[in-house]
Order: sequence, then structure tokens, then C-alpha cells
Amino acid sequence: MDLAGKQIAVLGAGGSGYAAAALALSRGASVRVFDSGSAEKLSAAVAKFGALGAPLACGEAALVPPHRFDLVVLSPGIDTAWPIARAFAAATGELIGEIEFAWRLADAPVIAITGTNGKTTTTALIAAMLQAAGLRTIAAGNIGLAYSEVVLSGERYDWVVLEVSSFQLETIAGFSPRVAIWMNFAPDHMDRYATVGDYFAAKFRLFDYLRDDALVVRIEECDLALDARTVTFSAFSDTSHLGYAAGEIVHRASGRRFPFADGELQGKHNAENVMAALAVADELGLDWDALIPGIQRFQAPPHRCEKVARIDGVLYLNDSKSTNLHSLESALAGQDEPVILIAGGKNKGLDFAGLRELAGRMVRECVCIGEIAGHIADAWAGAVSCHSAAGVDEAVAIARGLGRPGDIVLFSPGTSSFDMFTGYEARGEAFRRAVRDLAPGE
Repeated sequence: MDLAGKQIAVLGAGGSGYAAAALALSRGASVRVFDSGSAEKLSAAVAKFGALGAPLACGEAALVPPHRFDLVVLSPGIDTAWPIARAFAAATGELIGEIEFAWRLADAPVIAITGTNGKTTTTALIAAMLQAAGLRTIAAGNIGLAYSEVVLSGERYDWVVLEVSSFQLETIAGFSPRVAIWMNFAPDHMDRYATVGDYFAAKFRLFDYLRDDALVVRIEECDLALDARTVTFSAFSDTSHLGYAAGEIVHRASGRRFPFADGELQGKHNAENVMAALAVADELGLDWDALIPGIQRFQAPPHRCEKVARIDGVLYLNDSKSTNLHSLESALAGQDEPVILIAGGKNKGLDFAGLRELAGRMVRECVCIGEIAGHIADAWAGAVSCHSAAGVDEAVAIARGLGRPGDIVLFSPGTSSFDMFTGYEARGEAFRRAVRDLAPGE
């Protein structure tokens, strides 16, 4: 894509907007940036974009395009239905998202991962696996590093591994990864989408432009009815290409086995993340045996079923990133040992009754916290013994008293944290501190 002399508008003054503006300028375009936030709120951004050479218009001024642009690049945080997006869509030759924009200017092939849960861990794992195999690889996209920044760097990569969200996929127009991975799907982001179907349709756009590319998909989601070459995985099915048995990942056609239980990642949902990575390894012709040490040492990004400590024979797992019921369900279903669950947080209308049967099977005791604590106890009454705690410190102390050797204390709240914390990161750090204050780990 030749940008020399083009007039480009970038919508959104966040990190991806800045990276897209810098990339466009580096290719000879003239760039203006627009954000409907107030000038007072965006004063630092105004200075930052001005220094870059891409003036930033704020507030009401951002809602009126000064002229027709050749291209508009939309940041993922901006809904295509919002006034700023609608105004510029009518005043441009084309409106695309930052992922599409960077992809058009990139050289390296892409492995793209989407899903409601697990995509960040899988993205980081695949990138680490390919790096350990000697391939120049970087993880980017929704994981934190803007794709445009990767392209702007000028570094030559063998592969770029992208975590792609539904927000980013809404505005693709040709994006075609060499390998596309669909981890799972469950309702989420209903503050952005009118229906669950709209959310699904946004994620499904990952496959709109596949040609003879490889598709890796959880077999429970295999009614996607796609033509691409498909490899299936599941820790809960006997018919997928990659499966799970007695702590090992099994390639059913060849009989190859991967010793999953010996690694840092824990739980069947993490076994599925490893399955997706091994499917990529097969696509690239990498030998499983050579990958075992690196994958076993790999630690999930913080707050995603990470091991915190083992105290008196009890394993403590921090899954503070669990901010919805599907992530809680995955964490519970993924355990092989009795669970002492710590759950709860902000009451955002979630119905824990749907997990009653699973909790009854997997949870020996539950410690409930936050605004929604009473609802959880009521929803699971008669199925799980529930206790109430005023905060994370007290919940950990209660869980320690309930735990027996071989148990797992799982901190998987199943809802957001804003009733008690600034976010799931602060909540997870509070759990870590509380556990580490108990006693030295084994």
C-alpha cells in the first residue's frame, strides 16, 4: 500500500492510534488525529501527537471532518456506531482498523488468535515457543504492543503472533493470517454489542478472508463450517485431533504425547492453550520433543491461573483475570483436584446459578467476597458449602483453614473487581500478597 502524499485520519489518541499515526507518517502520508475526548483530558496527548507531526483535534471539533480523507484508521476502542466513526465513514475513501492498516504494510506472516478466554496466554506461549525454536517472532495486537508499532520498527520477523479481539476484527477488510486460531466463545462485552450474535459475528470475521490457510479450533466450536484446513483440539473430547489424558496431551493420529502436567501451566483449559500451540508447531514442521523444555517452563501472563505457592500440600492459583462466568467455568472444569474456590466481586448482574452443577462437582468449599457474595451463596445453596469473607486477606485465611493436602485454592472471581479494586491486576496482587504472607512455600 503506497501512502506517499495520502491524507490519513486516525481516530483515537491511545496507544494504537499513536502507533498508526507514526507508521503512516513514516510512509510519507499526511496525518491528522481525532478524539472526541475533551481537550483538558487529552492535553498531554495533544502535545505528544503535535511533536510527532500529527495534530490532534479534540472534543466537538473531532466530530466534524475538515475535508475528505483518503483513508481513516480506527482505533479498536472506538465503536463503529459512535458519532465520530460515523462522521468520518461518510468523509473518506475507506475506513479500516489499526490491525488491517498495519497488515497491509507488513511483510511477515501472521498467526492470529481470538477467543473469549485464553487468547493472551496462547499468544504469549506461541511466540515464546517459536522464539525458542530459533524463529524471529514477536507477540502483538490486543496483548499490548500495537501491530503498527511492530511494522514501524522495521525489524524483520519470521512470524508475528497477534492476539485479536472482536473490537479489532470489526474493521478488517482483507486481513488474512497464515494460521487462524479460535480458542472458544462465550457471551461477553455486552456493553459494546446489542446481542450475543453481534459479538459472535465480530469475532467470526477472523475467517472472512482465509484462503488455503490453516485453522486451529476447539472441537466444541467446530460447527464454524469453514473451508480452511482444520485441526481440532479439546481437553474434554475423545474425537479431536489433539486431546488430553492422564496429564498428557495426545496427538491421536500419530500417538505422540506431550507431558503437560509436569509444566508450569496448570488446568485443562491451559492444556488446551498448549494444544493450540502444538498445532501451530505441526503446521510449521517443528518437533514436539524439542519444544518440551520451553513449553514446560512457560508461565502464563500474570493473574491467569498462575501458580503462587504450594503451602502444606495445598496449591494456590491466582486467576484474578477471571472477570466473567465463562472464565470461571473454564478454570473450574480444568482442575483435576478438589477445589477451595474464592469467588465474587462486583455485582454486574451475572447469574451464578448456571454454574451450580459444575461447582457442586468441582468445589469442596467456596469463600465468597464482594457485592455479589450473597448471590453466589444463594445460587449454590445445597450444592456447595459457602463462606463469606470481607476481603481477599480474610478469604485466603479462611481458605487455608479449609484446605487439605492435595487441594487447590483457586482464586477465580468470575466477575469484575471494581467494587473493591481498580482492576483485576490490583485484585490479583492482593491475593498474591495474602498467600505469600501465610508461610514460605514448598
